[in-house]
Amino acid sequence: MIRLFVGLALPDGVIARLAMLCAGLPGANWVAPANMHLTLRFIGEVEESAAEEIDRILTSVQAEAFSLELAGLGTFGEGAKAHALWAAVTPSAALSHLQAKIESAVVRAGLPPEGRKFTPHVTLARLNKPQPGRLQTFVEGNNLFSAGPFAVDQFTLFESRLGKGSAVYIPQVEYPLL
Repeated sequence: MIRLFVGLALPDGVIARLAMLCAGLPGANWVAPANMHLTLRFIGEVEESAAEEIDRILTSVQAEAFSLELAGLGTFGEGAKAHALWAAVTPSAALSHLQAKIESAVVRAGLPPEGRKFTPHVTLARLNKPQPGRLQTFVEGNNLFSAGPFAVDQFTLFESRLGKGSAVYIPQVEYPLL
């Protein structure tokens, strides 16, 4: 079995800007800069044969290259129930188009459709019982954060290896955009 997801790798300059945010919030388990990315489709654990089929079908995805920008912060969950802190992606029709094509390809490869609405973001931290006031102050104090624009000229099939610490994300295949 192999654990996979499709995502966008981020340029070093964007990762450096994001990494500067990763401090000063109690209860935050910060994402390592090497693991920062934008997930387009989480696949999960599949057999090697399914991974080969996913790769074959992703090769057929065609979309034009585009630019993205990150702007602002947000959370999944609110107050003491917040469980993730993330950097927002400025709305992009090109990104939504690419994500829809990837979703369609993954379903054609035999996986069930994703049940959740696509919310483009870059996870900065997983939160463990955050102090609501501190979290709100952190988000508000960093809400003018921005990075980019940066070019998106490929997407990547990543393997996610779980271990004792945080997961390690290993690029498996890169698919160029037009």
